[in-house]
Amino acid sequence: MATSSSQRLEQKLASFDPNALGDSAGGLYGLPFTVDEAQVVVVPVPWEVTVSYRGGTAQGPEAIREASLQVDLYEPDIPEAWRMGLAMEEEDEKIAQESRTLRTLAADYIGWLEAGQPAGKAQNFSTVPGQVTTRGKALVEWLKEKTGAYLDAGKGVVVLGGDHSTPLGYLHALAERHEEFGILQIDAHCDLRPAYEGFEYSHASIMYNALKLPQVKKLVQVGIRDLCQQEAELVDQSGGRVVMFHNRFLSNERFAKKSWKKVCGKIIAQLPQKVYLSFDIDGLDPKLCPGTGTPVPGGLEFEEALYLIRAIVESGREIIGCDLNEVAPGDTEWNAIVGARLLFQMAHWMGVSQGRIKARISEK
Repeated sequence: MATSSSQRLEQKLASFDPNALGDSAGGLYGLPFTVDEAQVVVVPVPWEVTVSYRGGTAQGPEAIREASLQVDLYEPDIPEAWRMGLAMEEEDEKIAQESRTLRTLAADYIGWLEAGQPAGKAQNFSTVPGQVTTRGKALVEWLKEKTGAYLDAGKGVVVLGGDHSTPLGYLHALAERHEEFGILQIDAHCDLRPAYEGFEYSHASIMYNALKLPQVKKLVQVGIRDLCQQEAELVDQSGGRVVMFHNRFLSNERFAKKSWKKVCGKIIAQLPQKVYLSFDIDGLDPKLCPGTGTPVPGGLEFEEALYLIRAIVESGREIIGCDLNEVAPGDTEWNAIVGARLLFQMAHWMGVSQGRIKARISEK
């Protein structure tokens, strides 16, 4: 008698030892699941075309995959988290190669802008913004189709960048499947610049582009500590659609001896029932992500970020999707080590909110 796919999965679960060393022959975190078997799929997007300072985030997904083998699988609030089923796609080498090619063009163009646009080179750069925008739009469509197929198959999806421009196609896919939702953005930057440096799909424009989707009813930003006047005015003029919890506000609350629990309550009160979590690693204190492209002093501690995510789930809200981006390996494995642990937590708490796995905290 032929063995069914469900029987094969049960056999894997029965034979897998979550206490053993991470096996490089296995999948993400050494887990035994294929993409077809997994309930939650991580889609890597090795793209960093428009980064405007330090590069390297296109290597983030692979670095996190390697570092994931060092992550122990026991989470106290989700004792059997590993059983949910988490797997990561292989990187699309065409996307990675296109990113490398366009990154060279974009970097030269940005250098020309920073040099004051010397006239003798203007002709060489006249077509660069158009080329990058065209391919950026193609990336949006590619990711929209890919993530949409997983959603239609009943899977949860995490997008793993790459720079922060990468998840836009996923947001488009979610917008076609949900009447309305909010975005919780943990970030050092607002990312509300229109066509930054001439690039419509810039990493600094992701939330500006997300707000073009009418299904996005609320954007709640946490940890912001680097923004321009234009972005501040957009927030002020949004009529409450965009709410910013600036790092200065978070610090003032700490100095006034307000509990992080109460601060999280204020943040969560601004979120609708359905939430998309967009996590730029530079939303954390730079000591946790020294390799990221544009580090800024300040930011959340690791456990503060996890507490906020858990509190969202405990509030009864559903995390309909999430992304992690801007993890650049740099010159130390620390960046990927932190990124791998953050990804593990994000994916599984999203799974808890979607009813894919049970957590102790959700029963309190």
